[in-house]
Amino acid sequence: MGEFFIECDNLVKIYKVADLEVVALQGLDLQVAQGEMMALVGPSGSGKSTLMNILGGLDVPTAGRVRVGEYNLLDLSRREQVLYRRQVVGFVWQQTARNLLPYLTALENVELPMALNHVRARERRERARDLLTRVGLGDRLNHHPDRLSGGEQQRVAIAVAMANRPALLLADEPTGEVDSEAAEAIFETMRVLSEEYGVTVVVVTHDYTVASRVDRVVGFRDGRTSTEVIRRRGTDGAAISEEEFAILDRVGRLQLPQTYIEALDMKNRVKLRLREDHVGVYPDRGDAARQKEDKA
Repeated sequence: MGEFFIECDNLVKIYKVADLEVVALQGLDLQVAQGEMMALVGPSGSGKSTLMNILGGLDVPTAGRVRVGEYNLLDLSRREQVLYRRQVVGFVWQQTARNLLPYLTALENVELPMALNHVRARERRERARDLLTRVGLGDRLNHHPDRLSGGEQQRVAIAVAMANRPALLLADEPTGEVDSEAAEAIFETMRVLSEEYGVTVVVVTHDYTVASRVDRVVGFRDGRTSTEVIRRRGTDGAAISEEEFAILDRVGRLQLPQTYIEALDMKNRVKLRLREDHVGVYPDRGDAARQKEDKA
């Protein structure tokens, strides 16, 4: 391990609920480059939020290895975990009430994490003003959250998350409670900050339409990564290509996209054909279809 900023190796997370064991992550592998802006996408219960909590130092895996930058998250003491969450990671939650204190202004909300990190008052004020200006809220410094729109509150939340200059920004459904126009502004804000500060951005969502707003989308299914969509951009920042991949794990398991399975009515098992430069995957439709495929 060491080539990527984030490296997850064979992560397993098992929760105990009464007498039951719930497997949230099942041997998950993931690598994320420094400065990448990517999304973890999947339905509820797929494991994406569990992974976010582990990357944020809020939870620890049952087995496996996970590293963020120079930090091995399984070796941190309780005090080191607190410092890691305070100095290395910034969080943006879906619920604005979890991001902002209602009795503080936007400026005071951004200053608060720096105060807890013992940043001097003058520097706190200057950095908070700069961040709020960068997220397009330079004229809302003294507004309380209830005088801001939902999209504006989330942009303040991004400034709060960036206050201590983290290397990793984790956003849990950051656009779940805003309209499409505000969502576009929120993603653009995160992209600008990612490019200017080199921060790695990981967005957790169930909304697959985020593919147009990030560089890479990793699909989750049953506690493992199943697919990736990688977008390549031109020099002007516009997307120039998009390609979908399935994830092949260390023992050769492959999860086909659900849309492919449904389109071809694949059930229980599939047939494999090794060709010169590819592997064919076919639905099992009986002997007649098999003979026809063998001739193809």
